[in-house]
Amino acid sequence: MSRHPEPGHPSRRSWLKASGLALGGVLSTGTLGSLLLPGRHAQAADYKALVCVFLYGGNDGMNMVVPTDEARHAEYSAVRQALALPRASLLPLTGTNYGLHPAMAALQPAWAGGRLAPLFNVGPLRMPLTKQTYGAALQRGQGVPPGLFSHADQQVLWETGTASTVARSGWGGRAAESLSPGRPVISVAGNGRFGLSSSAVPLVVPGPGQNFGAYELAPEPWRLSQAQASARAQALRSMYRQMQPTDLAQAYAAMGSQAFDVSGPLASVVKTQPGDAQASAPIDAGFAPLIAGGKLTTPLAAQLYQVAKLIADNTVVGNSRQIFFAQLGGFDTHGAQVGNQPTAGTHADLLKQLADALASFDAAMANLGMSQAVTTFTQSDFGRTFKPSGSGGTDHAWGNHHLVMGGAVRGGTTYGVHPQLVLGGPDDVGTESWEQHGRWIPTTSVDQYAATLLGWFGAGEAQLDAILPNLRNFGAARRLGFL
Repeated sequence: MSRHPEPGHPSRRSWLKASGLALGGVLSTGTLGSLLLPGRHAQAADYKALVCVFLYGGNDGMNMVVPTDEARHAEYSAVRQALALPRASLLPLTGTNYGLHPAMAALQPAWAGGRLAPLFNVGPLRMPLTKQTYGAALQRGQGVPPGLFSHADQQVLWETGTASTVARSGWGGRAAESLSPGRPVISVAGNGRFGLSSSAVPLVVPGPGQNFGAYELAPEPWRLSQAQASARAQALRSMYRQMQPTDLAQAYAAMGSQAFDVSGPLASVVKTQPGDAQASAPIDAGFAPLIAGGKLTTPLAAQLYQVAKLIADNTVVGNSRQIFFAQLGGFDTHGAQVGNQPTAGTHADLLKQLADALASFDAAMANLGMSQAVTTFTQSDFGRTFKPSGSGGTDHAWGNHHLVMGGAVRGGTTYGVHPQLVLGGPDDVGTESWEQHGRWIPTTSVDQYAATLLGWFGAGEAQLDAILPNLRNFGAARRLGFL
């Protein structure tokens, strides 16, 4: 990368180069000139938000939500062996025959309040499949999603809501483009495929306490004073307004101008940390268990704190429909998945981070009076094998269990069909003994999951068919009823 010119001796070209470095965090988010509207004192009418939390690596849903009835827990324990969670350790989901992992105690109030629901055995599908039709489709070489059990491929299928591992746009991005044109997905977790559309990439914002703006326009050692930064910003705005000699340069100039428009209203919202003078008391109260020394104690907590601020200040964002993307990684638990007690081990630590952050976010939404307007949901690469690996963990599988949370969720019950806990049984793709590991054929598709979320969000049937190209293959079973 070329060096900046010395301060005081910039050429027009070098000014643009310098601005490109400084604005990269904004420009990389795509053409966002219409994202922000002037702030208003009242919240946007009929506001709704969807918050995706992607669990990268493939969460072991079989140990996140576990049957508690004696017969099925015995089947579960017989196969899971050292990975099995003791029945007495599970957190009861009252009114059902299931329990949560003991590390997820923070979510019990959401369950008790009817704001939480598990969804069983979800995964990428082109069309409904049984073990018989799966085998036939596999022999024909069609009808089965490509790249099964592969991290990269299955992440693409989940994030794009397609059956193509080369699909570019994500179902979140397509939904944003259809339902709120000009307002892209806001990501607090980098540039993921979920938020891509045909014309935009996500608006990527940094964490609390970080700068989001176009005014610190050079890195060290050329840090500018406020007066110098303002002068440079004014000069850049002037140059961006000038006609450029090529279409590419003109597009770049337009993006630069838009970057200033985006960063100005949002910068102070993004930078606010817990305890700051401008911090939201309801949000800080919700996240209080995860705040220490004015900082959020886990990465996911910091991401969801940022989302909570952007929801609370939704009139600054200027959109009555907004999709957010957050993520937690580390779920590829091939070994050392459990510790010497149910709440110990790699998987328990990850589920505690997830539950604690979701619970704080849920409390913040309740404090803001916005529970009914916000629905949070999980996605992940795939489920893990029911049968443990030889190294104290689990391997890559297919169907998985997920969580949906929010005031609009019809909680207090479960959705979908739980797989039969039999290796080589009707839900296991494996037929020969050597391949019977409990890789569940999904009984619910990503398309149906997404359609239920987007239907609540405001999408009509024609929009759903356009956003989710395989949805029509599932006939009348388009919505799952959890919203």
